Amino acid sequence: MSKSERLIFLPLGGAGEIGMNMYLYGYGPKGKERYILVDVGVTFPTMDGTPGVDLIMADTAYIEARADRLEAIFITHAHEDHIGALGLLYGRLGVPVYTRKFTGAVARAKMEEHGQDIDRIEVIGSYPEMVELGPFKVGFMPVSHSIPEASGLVIDTPKGRIVHTGDFKLDPDPIVGEAYNPALYREIAKDGVQALVCDSTNVFSPLAGRSEAGLGGNITQMMKEATGMVVATTFASNVARLKTLAQAGVDSGRSVVVLGRAMKKMLGYANFAGLIDNFPPTLDIEDARDVPRENLMLLVTGSQGERRAASAQLANGKYLGMELREGDTFLFSSKTIPGNEIGVGRIMNSFSEMGVKVIDDNGGMYHVSGHANRPDLEEIHGIFKPKMLVPMHGEHRHLRAHAELAESKGIQAVIAGNGAMVDLGGDAPKVVESIETGRLYLDGKQLIGAYDGVVLERMRMALRGTVVVSLLLEDNQQIGESWAEVLGLPETDSNSPSLQETLEREIDGELSGAKRNLLASDEQLEKLVLRTVSRVCKDLTGKKPVAKVLINRLVD
Repeated sequence: MSKSERLIFLPLGGAGEIGMNMYLYGYGPKGKERYILVDVGVTFPTMDGTPGVDLIMADTAYIEARADRLEAIFITHAHEDHIGALGLLYGRLGVPVYTRKFTGAVARAKMEEHGQDIDRIEVIGSYPEMVELGPFKVGFMPVSHSIPEASGLVIDTPKGRIVHTGDFKLDPDPIVGEAYNPALYREIAKDGVQALVCDSTNVFSPLAGRSEAGLGGNITQMMKEATGMVVATTFASNVARLKTLAQAGVDSGRSVVVLGRAMKKMLGYANFAGLIDNFPPTLDIEDARDVPRENLMLLVTGSQGERRAASAQLANGKYLGMELREGDTFLFSSKTIPGNEIGVGRIMNSFSEMGVKVIDDNGGMYHVSGHANRPDLEEIHGIFKPKMLVPMHGEHRHLRAHAELAESKGIQAVIAGNGAMVDLGGDAPKVVESIETGRLYLDGKQLIGAYDGVVLERMRMALRGTVVVSLLLEDNQQIGESWAEVLGLPETDSNSPSLQETLEREIDGELSGAKRNLLASDEQLEKLVLRTVSRVCKDLTGKKPVAKVLINRLVD
């Protein structure tokens, strides 16, 4: 092992934000490192900043330029913010993808959807099983989370062992998946941990996390007391919660129906992985119509207010022939992700107008987090006793608080946002380089760069309106009158000419007085028309729209 070799950690997404996880580990001489990539996730757009965009993911340009030195991709678990971009970006990376069984089923579906080779998915067992790739030996460390078979990573390198926690909580009875196993973690840590790269999501939560197993009694009691039909929603990927809810339905004397493709897919993946052999019995939707409402429970998608999910469809009226009525109950067994409050609130208000009783998780009785709280993080620090800690998976304030927590216990820590390259090979973590990171947008069927201008132009059109002007010229003279199409701008006073008519009149007036050499230049002609459109619209509407000029010239 040469001193010139370095062990680096480089977040490309997921550091300083929650979502879009993508982390790079490298080992070797500077500029010649071999790499592994951890997670290929997405985040979701907003109408404020990314209107019309379908998905957002980290830009892979940095690792694409070094793809000949990329050994493999490891996916810690099957949440969209860790696996959602796999099929979309795989063609740019082209290396084996290592997962566990449940995650592998989801990964294959992602790859197949985008025409990628599903045989590149390599399913392996959990630690102590490890794979050797270049300078790395990597194994999956089972952790509890809100999805089956979530894992951290044990990464052995010539400069020491790294533990990458992924998303985790300390749950002794998670219902589905592996329980918190401190004995295993101590075994992993016994020969020393060079660096702990650790989930920071719940660092501000002061009480120890609660177990999934503690929810069943509260939910069952609520369903027994409910009148009419009960409908419950949660994250489709939270298979343990689906089981908890379904069991509560059965225990309260209700028949259970699962509605929503995402839930059915996740239950199918879990069944394939052998994780839910004892899932409570469910009814098909066709048979449910013969069940009295007070004996029925629907388990539906759409806990985050998604417009096309079953919850939103029920809020709009009917879904697959089912509808809610006055006296029914709707349970949100989930936490609303920041940014989704408006969509969730819209659904809650719609149900309230119907006379449906809406129950959310404000009291903490019907939902537990999938992430470690502050005392749990301290417990993990104490078990692994790392030489250094790098907080991940959190906004900047989460990373800072986690770093400060570690340093209060004598652990060296560093705050590393996206693009901050950290050397983990010494006695303390050190940011040694900063690279430019960006984002890719899935816009319809196309992947575009965040700085390509497409979304910015779309936002300008939405905020300012659009005017399209068409001109016809022959021998550098205007033929006929100009034509204008106005979109997204308010009309003028009803007693005045329309905005379209005013624009056409003003443009024709400017062109009639223009010199022939100006009319001969498309560039000068376009500038004249754009100035006129801007002036007229500003005077009449107070806005300067995005304008396009179509110049058509007749040629003999």
